[in-house]
Amino acid sequence: MLLGLEVALLVAASCKGTLYLTIDTGSMSQADRIAQILNKHQVKATFFLANEKTINGDFTLDDAWAPYWKARVKEGHKFGSHTWRHGYYRADLPNQKVRYVVKGKPEIQDKSAVCAELDHVNTRFEQMTGRKLDPIWRAPGGHTTPNVLKLAQACGYKHISWPDAGFLGDELPSNKFPNTLLLDRALKNLKDGDILLMHTGIWSRKDPFAPMLDPLLEGLKAKGFCFATIP
Repeated sequence: MLLGLEVALLVAASCKGTLYLTIDTGSMSQADRIAQILNKHQVKATFFLANEKTINGDFTLDDAWAPYWKARVKEGHKFGSHTWRHGYYRADLPNQKVRYVVKGKPEIQDKSAVCAELDHVNTRFEQMTGRKLDPIWRAPGGHTTPNVLKLAQACGYKHISWPDAGFLGDELPSNKFPNTLLLDRALKNLKDGDILLMHTGIWSRKDPFAPMLDPLLEGLKAKGFCFATIP
């Protein structure tokens, strides 16, 4: 036990900075590739899960994906809620309520509805893996309001955003933002403490960014960065 602690302290002492890789669900087209790259580099990530449609025609939190999430749990990653329906919080309303838009249809949510939106992911994840989510969440698109942040905090979830440098750009059109550009930008701009954001697959991007995760992690490690999950 002492030896393990000594190794951990040596690793920490050798780090020139710590980065936090976070991965939001999406089409899941790159999910397996991402898992392989994370295992290759022994990097732990923080996944934010919503029940989104996948390239298989099912959804990310269907039973068919249970083996995938169980494997990530076994590997020691962390997990947060990305809302159940992947809607967008657009505005605050009176009486501590918020406007939530799902597929273009607005609805009004109070605390119980916000909690239900976040907790549904937790319940489903525990059913699939036997593990609860960590007490963190991320709003789709990063869109939050003062009310929803307070309500989610009251539900037991802290919101996790990201800095501009941490946006890896896998949502951007590949004809205007090729992978080499995104890779070079990340290697140049990331700094100690930054939270990185990418997805398990983006429907609209022609040339997926996920393969660049391999040289990105290699390059960042070469610069002296270590990786950790969201504390």
